[in-house]
Amino acid sequence: MHLRHDAAYPSRRSPVLAENVVATSQPLATQAGLAILQLGGNAVDAAIATAAALTIVEPTGCGLGSDAFCILWDGEKLHGLNASGRSPAAWTPDRFAGEMPQHGWDAVTVPGMVSAWVELSEKFGKLDLETVLAPAIRYAEDGFIVSPVVGALWEKGAATLKDQPGFAATFMPDGRAPKAGERFRNPDAAKTLRAIAATKGRAFYEGEIAETIAAYAAANGGAMTVADLAAHHNDWCGTISQTFDDVELHEIPPNGQGIAALMALGMLEHTAIRDCGPDDLLAVHLQIEAIKLAYRDLDAYVADRDHMGEVDETALLDPAYLKSRAALIESDRAQDFGAGAPKLGGTVLMNVGDASGMMVSFIQSNYAGFGSGVVVPGTGISMQNRGFGFTTEQGHPNQVGPNKRPFHTIIPGFAMKNGKPLMAFGMMGGPIQAQGHVQLLLRTQLWGQDPQTAADAPRWRAIEGLDIACEPTMSAALLEGLESLGHAVRIEAPDNAFGFGGAQLVQRFDHGGYAAGSDPRKDGQAGGY
Repeated sequence: MHLRHDAAYPSRRSPVLAENVVATSQPLATQAGLAILQLGGNAVDAAIATAAALTIVEPTGCGLGSDAFCILWDGEKLHGLNASGRSPAAWTPDRFAGEMPQHGWDAVTVPGMVSAWVELSEKFGKLDLETVLAPAIRYAEDGFIVSPVVGALWEKGAATLKDQPGFAATFMPDGRAPKAGERFRNPDAAKTLRAIAATKGRAFYEGEIAETIAAYAAANGGAMTVADLAAHHNDWCGTISQTFDDVELHEIPPNGQGIAALMALGMLEHTAIRDCGPDDLLAVHLQIEAIKLAYRDLDAYVADRDHMGEVDETALLDPAYLKSRAALIESDRAQDFGAGAPKLGGTVLMNVGDASGMMVSFIQSNYAGFGSGVVVPGTGISMQNRGFGFTTEQGHPNQVGPNKRPFHTIIPGFAMKNGKPLMAFGMMGGPIQAQGHVQLLLRTQLWGQDPQTAADAPRWRAIEGLDIACEPTMSAALLEGLESLGHAVRIEAPDNAFGFGGAQLVQRFDHGGYAAGSDPRKDGQAGGY
């Protein structure tokens, strides 16, 4: 692999080149992962360590009540893990009127993230959980210095969620959100992390912690029970993939949005994108149109895999179908394909590669910022709001119902080439994620940009109809060109922390070692040794 690094885009960063690398959205979490690698842990141990640390140092994107997904290369084989939780058994459709609630207990599905840590550790890890969770426990107990982007998001989230059950007591010491540069402690989370390590997660799903969660739900009108928590199980679901030239993009199967990236890539196979440069008007236009087509189907069909019926991933990825969809794209005008309008989200992503060749793409999320706003007293557990991913539309495959996984925005990404692992990568941030996977894959593989350059490059995001959001760093000529084709361009300021996502990329060299990049839109860091 030849790295192309240029200064075409504003950035403070160069790619990190090393035999062992960790890329995350918060430097303290990156350092936690590197510390575990230096103790003799492997990439899975490091991924769990960074994931746990992020629940403490970036609570604006994830917490101990999050969901998770993972794609990993174990040295010989690619694995996909779906650790998203299901709805409580009492969530019948008649419980909900109008739109799904975004906050409070009726937005909370069973959190699956802790089970992902445990299962990955037991199946692939080298170190015990006590060792791997130690950095997170230290940050929770002794405190950490709040970083700038996290501090800004914390203040924003607190203004919305301050009245949700348990939120202010944990996340608003002295009655306000901590500011960047201030120390924050979460000793209750340290206690929970210790119990998770000591019981290999059992306390969270069927022991004392589960009972505390269920009791707090009952006291505040929620439906979640100990039985709901105990019934949780993960799925080793493998991956689904799409080839573009000699590179395969792998994603987790539905209930996630990763299939939209595969569909768009499959459509782009049949366009003139190979004749373009990365920032050419035609290249950006073709990507936007393919994404819009993919998202229309995503909105209509994707749900819990067990509820999708005949329109499953096989039907949506059928080569003839994708070719027919590509034929709808016109090179000289934007079209309204009826794309949906997903909400913005809050997520953290980490990618790790170790010297043995093991590579991990791991993502965990509350969904929107702090999630539901519910924090279980005495535990430090902030609960996600993944239930907001359901719809109340009668007969829709993603209609809310009991013991069912909602549609998920969070997706880890992984690229293979000639049967060998090439890149663990992804992008946090709600609906930008599948769109971002396409942008990152093409920039690194078709146009040869290194991971940091690809992360630095200006991004676009299809919204609804002809509306697209673009970063102000995009060239004036490109913005004018998009408008001339009929795109309704919105310029969004870079302080929209999730609108254009936060990318983390780890790409492997043929001879061993990695190039890693971390998004300058976040506080993050790629580190290695």
